[in-house]
Amino acid sequence: PPPPPPRPRGGGGPPPPPHPATRGLHAARDNGTRFLATLLALAALLLAPALALAANYRSHVVEPEALVITSDEGRLTLRFHTPQALEVHLEPEGDRQLASFSIAQPAVPQGATLTETAESLVYGTSALRAVIAKSPLRIRHERARPDGSWESFLAEERGGYAYAGKRGFRFELAEGEQLVGGGQRVLGMDRRGQRLPLYNKPSYGYTTHAEQMYYSLPAVLSDRKYLLLFDNSAKGVMDLGKTEAEVMHFEAIGGRVGYVVVSGESYPQILEHYTRVTGRQPLPPRWALGHYASRFGYRSEAEVREVVRKHRELGFPLDAVVIDIYWFGPDIKGHMGHLRWDRNTFPTAEAMMADLKADGVRTVLVTEPFVLTTSSRWDEVVAADVLAKDLAGKPKTFDFYFGNTGLIDIFKPEAQQWFWGIYQGLFEQGMDGVWGDLGEPEVHPEDTVHVAGIADEVHNAYGHTWAQMVYENHVRAFPDKRPFILMRAGAAGSQRYGMIPWTGDVDRSWGGLKPQVELALQMGLLGMGYNHSDLGGFAGGERFDPELYERWLQYGVFQPVFRPHAQDHIPSEPVFHGRRTRERSLAAIELRYRLMPYLYTLAWENATRGLPLTRPLSFLDESDPALFVRDDAYLWGDALLVAPVTERRQRRKTLDLPAGVYFDFHSGERIEGGRTVEMKLEPEHIPVLARAGHFVPLVPVHRHAGEYSSAELELRYYADPSAPVGAGRMYEDDGELRTAIEDGRSELLTFRARQQDSALTIALARGGGDYAGKPETRSVTLVVENPPAHETFLADGQPLPLVADAKALTAVERGAVVDGSRVRLKFPWRGPAAAVELR
Repeated sequence: PPPPPPRPRGGGGPPPPPHPATRGLHAARDNGTRFLATLLALAALLLAPALALAANYRSHVVEPEALVITSDEGRLTLRFHTPQALEVHLEPEGDRQLASFSIAQPAVPQGATLTETAESLVYGTSALRAVIAKSPLRIRHERARPDGSWESFLAEERGGYAYAGKRGFRFELAEGEQLVGGGQRVLGMDRRGQRLPLYNKPSYGYTTHAEQMYYSLPAVLSDRKYLLLFDNSAKGVMDLGKTEAEVMHFEAIGGRVGYVVVSGESYPQILEHYTRVTGRQPLPPRWALGHYASRFGYRSEAEVREVVRKHRELGFPLDAVVIDIYWFGPDIKGHMGHLRWDRNTFPTAEAMMADLKADGVRTVLVTEPFVLTTSSRWDEVVAADVLAKDLAGKPKTFDFYFGNTGLIDIFKPEAQQWFWGIYQGLFEQGMDGVWGDLGEPEVHPEDTVHVAGIADEVHNAYGHTWAQMVYENHVRAFPDKRPFILMRAGAAGSQRYGMIPWTGDVDRSWGGLKPQVELALQMGLLGMGYNHSDLGGFAGGERFDPELYERWLQYGVFQPVFRPHAQDHIPSEPVFHGRRTRERSLAAIELRYRLMPYLYTLAWENATRGLPLTRPLSFLDESDPALFVRDDAYLWGDALLVAPVTERRQRRKTLDLPAGVYFDFHSGERIEGGRTVEMKLEPEHIPVLARAGHFVPLVPVHRHAGEYSSAELELRYYADPSAPVGAGRMYEDDGELRTAIEDGRSELLTFRARQQDSALTIALARGGGDYAGKPETRSVTLVVENPPAHETFLADGQPLPLVADAKALTAVERGAVVDGSRVRLKFPWRGPAAAVELR
C-alpha cells in the first residue's frame, strides 16, 4: 500500500487519518443500531439491581475455603487463593454475574481463621487478613509485619456497589502513593492521577502518548507493596485519583463485582502469588525465542521461499516465518474468513511448510475472528450457527474496513468447535503457530449478542477466550507439543493460555520506539511477560531510517520476542537492506542466539515463578520510590541492565545508575553505581551492563533452535569484592516437550561463587532428568571479569596450563588465558559437579 500522509510528531491536533494497511477501521454505525443500543442501555438501567453504598451485615457462614457474609442487600464472599492473595466477590440479590475470567482455579483452603466482635469480622491467614466492618459493610486489608503486628495497606473507601447499570469498588489512596498498571498505555510509568478506559481498542500509529490501546488490564501494582485486580471483563474505567485525588475507583457497565488483592514483602513475591491466582505462562517452544521473518505481508509461496532462502544465503539465523492475510486471498479486502489457502498464490502450501521445517523454520499463520459475507465460508458459518447475533436473533452483520462481516461467537461451544476444526486442519497441514489478529475485537458493535452476554459486557474477555479455545484444544490434539499463540488483545490471566501479546501497530519512528520499555514493564508486572513490539516499527514511515531500524533491533535482543514486522513498502527483514544495516542487524541477531540459554532460563523463571523477563529497576532497590517508575532502563533477568537508545544521532547517554557495581557487557569495563554516569554510545550495540556477582551463560551461534546445543558452554562471571558471594542458574530441556518441567525431563545447572581475599572459588552443579539432546559432557569456557590477584588456576583440583591466547585456547581441552582484566579458563565438565579455583 502507498505510504500514509505525513503526520505531526508532537502533541496536539486531531489524530492522523488511519492508513489503509491498518488492521481495520471502525465504520460509523447506522442510526438503527444506535437506537437499539440506547434501548439496551435504558433496559439495563431500569432492570439493574440496586445495592446501596452502605449495606449492613446480617449474618455469616464459614466454609472450608471461604467466608460468606449475608447483608441486607446481598452476599459478600471472601476466599483466600494463597496465604497472601484474597478474592472478594459481591453478589447483590437478583444480580446475574459472569464467572471469573481472571482466576485460574477454584480456591482451596488456606487455613484462614475468623475472629468476631460486635463491630467487625477479622478473616485471615498468618500473612494477610481482612477486617470487615459490619455497618456499613466495608473491608480494610492488613498484612503481618516481621515483629508480629499488623499493618493496614489498603481500605475500601465506601465498599462495593452495583446499581443504575454500574458496578465497582472504591478504595482509599495514600498520600504520595505511586501506581503502575492498566495494561498497554503510553502515559508514563506512574499512572496515579489518570482515568483509564477499560476497553481493548486499536491505537494505530501511536507514538509517545496513548490513553487507550489494544490490551487493557484492570489492575494496579502499588509501591505500597500490594497488587489489586478488578475481576471484571466488561467495558469500564479505572480512575486512579483523577476525579477524586485520594480515591481509586473501578467501575464497569456490567459483569462480575469482584476483586483480588495480593500483598507481599517484595515485588517478585507479589507477582508469584498473583500468578498463582491468575495462572502462569506455559514455557514456549525454544524456537519462539528466535528470529522471525514477518511482514504485512508475503503475497505468495514463491515470495516466502525466497525470503527464507535470502536469510540462509546471508547467514542469518532464522526460526520462523509469519504469513499475513494474503495466504487466504490475493488482496486486502473481501477475503477475511476464507481461512483456507489461496491455491493460485500458494499452490503447494503443505510442501512449502514441510520444506521450511526441514530447514528449521516454523510457519505461523494469521487468523481473525471475522467472517465476511463475501467469504467462501459465509453460508457455512450461518448454517453452523457460530456467529454472534443481533437483537432479533439473526447473525449480526456490520461494515468495517475489510468488508461486511459477522463475528464468531467465541464464547459459544459450537463456535469454538467449528473454529478449532479450521485450526486443526492447518496444524495437520504443517502450521506450527497461531497468530490471532483483531481480537479486541477491533470492531464490536454494542448491540452484538453473545451467549455469554451483550458485547460491552464480555468485550475484554473475547481475545482471552479465543486464546483459551486454541490452547486447550491444542493440548488435547497435540499433548506433547507446546502451543504458540500470538495475539494482541486479552484479559488478566490470559498468560495461562500461552498468549504472547505485542504492542500493536506502532509508528515507524523514534516516537514509536520511545514507549516500548514502558509498555513491556507495565504488562510484565501484571503477568504478561512476553509483551513485545514490532521491531523497526509497523505503521507508515515515508522512507527507511537505518539508524532507527538498527537501534530497534539492538533493543530487540533484550525483548521477549525478536520479530521485525511492518507494512511492506519498506522491508521489515534486515536481509533486504544495505551492507551496514545487514552487518549490525546480524550482530544483534547472533548475540540473541548466543544468549539463548540465559533467555530460556528467564522463560523458565516466568513459567515457574511468574517473574517477567523485562523487570523494573525497582527490583534492585525496592526502598527507592524513583526506581519504581523508571523506564529509561530495565533489568533483563537478574544479571543484565539494559538502556535502549531512543534518540536520533545520540552519541552519549546519561543514566542514573542504581547502587552496586556493574560491568560493560561488551567491553568488560568496571562501573561504580549509585551515581549518574555518562556512557559513550557505540553504533554496533546499545548499553548493556552486567551486575557484579552474577553469571551469564552463552552458546555458539546456531542457525535455528533445532541446532541449539549447550555442549560448548561459555559461562561469564562478573567478580568483585563488593559481591563476595555470587549465584546463577541455567535451565535446559529439549525445547519442544510441553510437559518437560512437570515430568522432570529437564535439567537445572547451578553456579555459585565465593570470593575471599585473593581467592575465588566457583562451583558448578547439574541435576535433573534425561531429555533429547542432553549433553553428556560439556566443554566449559569460564570467563571471569575482574578476577582477584591470581597465580594458580585449578579445575576439579587439577592445574590448568597457561596458553598463549584465546585462539590457542579453542584448540585444547584444558587451559587458561590471562587477557587483561579477564581470565578465560577452559575445562571439561563430565560429572554432576565441577569446581574451579583462582588463587
